[in-house]
Formats: sequence, structure tokens, C-alpha cells
Amino acid sequence: ARQASAPMANPTPTPFRNAVPDADLADLRLRLAHARLPDDLEDAGWAYGIPSAVLRDFVDYWRTGYDWRAEEARLNAFPQVVTTAAGLRVHAFHVRSPEPGAVPLVLTHGWPGSPVEFAALMGPLADPRAHGGDPADAFHVVCPSMPGYAFSGPTREPGVDVHRVADAVAELMSQLGYARFVAQGGDWGALVTRRLGEAYADRCLGVHFNMCFAMPDDLAAPAAWDGVTDAEKAAFAEAGARIADGTGYMAIQSTKPNTLGHALGDSPAGLAGWILEKFHAWSDCDGALENAYTKDQLLTNVMTYWVTGTAASAARLYCESARAGTAATDPWPGRVDVPTGFARYPREMLQTPRIWAESKYNLVHFAQMERGGHFAAFEQPEAFADDLRAFARKVR
Repeated sequence: ARQASAPMANPTPTPFRNAVPDADLADLRLRLAHARLPDDLEDAGWAYGIPSAVLRDFVDYWRTGYDWRAEEARLNAFPQVVTTAAGLRVHAFHVRSPEPGAVPLVLTHGWPGSPVEFAALMGPLADPRAHGGDPADAFHVVCPSMPGYAFSGPTREPGVDVHRVADAVAELMSQLGYARFVAQGGDWGALVTRRLGEAYADRCLGVHFNMCFAMPDDLAAPAAWDGVTDAEKAAFAEAGARIADGTGYMAIQSTKPNTLGHALGDSPAGLAGWILEKFHAWSDCDGALENAYTKDQLLTNVMTYWVTGTAASAARLYCESARAGTAATDPWPGRVDVPTGFARYPREMLQTPRIWAESKYNLVHFAQMERGGHFAAFEQPEAFADDLRAFARKVR
């Protein structure tokens, strides 16, 4: 396993503030006004992907009602930095706690998410006293934009797989002065966090997941299911059926991401359709996006891809990781021995049985959550924060 480097004096993270040019917003509105959407098939619902009627509603609101400047100001209210780490440009929200005993925490997003998933959490996690919580639960909160995503901007070289992203996150934490930290992640963030727990074990106080990758080598082998409860078997099967026809995005992003990127980088309506379909499929929203999110939340997440031109480079992480053998579907012979927490949300698409997690991680905390799906922090911020604090109390 790669060993963590000593804390670096240079480069030094510099303050960052997002300011999208007015001309870019005018161009966006023009493109939205001329969006060409296909006709819906009668009574098809979501069976063929996002319905044009749903997307048209979002496009119209995006053009006439959505206020990026207000959202930009909301995000800019949090301190941010940009730096070079592992040779890559990295942006991060960095919210230091006023509490002297606060523990450093890095929260890593996935696709098609962004750091805005954690916007409602950064204040309460960093300053629980100000939000009616226990100051002993305080964290110094770091929310990076993965290289190639959001405000980190596009990657400019081949070979940026998920392990390289983990190296960048570890180096970022060194540059911020955090010798040891707790790491949390879901989706790609779970693979980054797994790598941090494996390759930087001397620096991780613990790792926490809301999506846990711990598949047995052979799912068909009867022994793989020893110790798995009937309820877990049912949940695993139901989740598998739910996403059986929903992984085409992975095939194209793992093979020809730039071909897709041309379309997503040129059409904001196309980008929104590509992203919102996954939020609908993977969230605990009872079939309607606005049961779990506001339009503003969803569009601000989409905007982190549009205003930064990162649709192609974000998709490219799939391709680079597949070529490096570090993708989510690749075999993983390793193990994480640092203390591990796992919160299993009922609408997460990977319903990992507890015994599988115990076989690959030093599981000291497990929680079966009542509500929530793939974007747990975005969907259920209070429950997410409570569970993360409960885990952190065990490893502080």
C-alpha cells in the first residue's frame, strides 16, 4: 500500500471564490430558450428515461426562475480554497470549527453529484453548538471537488483514476495541516474513502460509508450468502432489479466519455436530462424528484458541471478507473483495517449485507437507516449528520 507523504509546506492552498461571468449566464439562458426536446410517448412515464415534460419544466424554471447569483452567494459564504495536489488542480470547501477539540473530516462526493450535496451540513458539522448540538461533535469540514469535477475544473491529462483522486485528497488534507482525519464517502467518494483507509491507514482515524463496496468474489457461490439475513437477501435482489436497466451510463462513460462529453458540454438541457434521470432513479423520492429535493438544489448541482465545463472530465473518471483496474466493478483483493462505519440507506442501489462489509472492513459501526437513497447527505442531511457523529464518537 502506498504510504502517506509527510505534510507539505508547498504548494499552499489559496482562497477561492466562484464568480461566473455574466456572459456565460446569458449564453446559458439562450441555449435553454432554444432547447429541442423529443416528444413523449403516451403513458411511458420514466420507462425510456426522463420524460420530456419533466425536463421541459426544469428547463423553463432554469431559464426564467432559477437564480444562480443567489446560489453562488450561498456557496461563497463558505470558505473555499484551491491548490495543486498529486499534480492535479483541487478545489475544496474548508470550514474550520470554532471548537478546539474538533476533528478533521473530509467528505467526498461522487457522480453525478458535487460538493453542493453537503451544503446543508457544513455549518452544523463544523459548529454544532450554533445549531443546537453538542460541541464535542465538532469537525473541521473539508469538502473537495474531485479532480475533473465542479470547481476543480477539467482534468488535463490521462491516467486520473480513483486512486489518483485519493492521493490528491490525502495531499490536500496535508496541505491544510491535518495530519489525521476521518474520511466519508458514497459513490466514487466511497472508493476514494476506501483507498484512503487502505493506502493512508496511518492518517485515517476512521472511514465511513453510505455506499459500501465489499462484494464477494463469486456471487453465485452458496458460501457467499452464508450469514446474510433473509431481509438483506430481499433488499439486495430488489435493488438489483431496480437498477437492472439503469447502468448504460456506466458503459458509455467507461469507454467513450468524450463522445458523450461533446453533447453534455454543448447542451445544458441534455446535461440536466442526463443527471436528473439518475437522481430520480437513485433517490428515495417515491417517483417524483421534488419529494426529495427542490428544483434549486438539483439545478445548482447541474450548474457545477455546466459553468465549469466538467461534464466530459467527470465522465472520464469512469474510463480512467476502468483502464487502471480500480473501478467499482473491478475485483478488490484489499482490506481496510482502520475503524469503519457503514450507514445503509434503504434506496441505495448497492444493498451490501453487513457480513460482507465485516469481511473487508474493520466494521465498528453499522446503522440501518429509515429513509434515504444514493445521495444520502443531500436527501437526509440531519439523519446523515447524526449517524456520522455517532460513528465519530467511537473513533475520536
